[in-house]
Amino acid sequence: MEFYTSAGINLPPLLIQRNIHIANLADYCASIEKVLSCQGDKGEVYCVWGEFKVHRELIRQGVRFTLPGCQNALQWTITAAVDAPAIVQIHCSIDRPEHDEDFIESIRQFVEDWKQGLEAGKTSARQASSTAAADCLPVYG
Repeated sequence: MEFYTSAGINLPPLLIQRNIHIANLADYCASIEKVLSCQGDKGEVYCVWGEFKVHRELIRQGVRFTLPGCQNALQWTITAAVDAPAIVQIHCSIDRPEHDEDFIESIRQFVEDWKQGLEAGKTSARQASSTAAADCLPVYG
């Protein structure tokens, strides 16, 4: 299943990659209650579904986060929209075509929490974007 929303914020890919890290996930998303540990692009979080290891990866236009131990293979991306510069896309997916409604609703809320968190940080993103280049950092994979 896939879940999408768009945040009305102009945040270039480089700033997404520079500013959204495991260490500050709880600052952007209310569904992530606490970052338990962080070692670069790997860490552990406590979120609405419990405690999980989390990995971060640079991708074209932004970042991807995965919960490698999640039984639903949950992952999400935060990317600058290619065709709409004032939009950031939030995309979340699980590896099942169907699930119980409570879990689906919790994912919808997770995606909405990301939208609200990104939009709440508009001022700092706008200030930072005036000083940073719009080139994407190298993609590793």
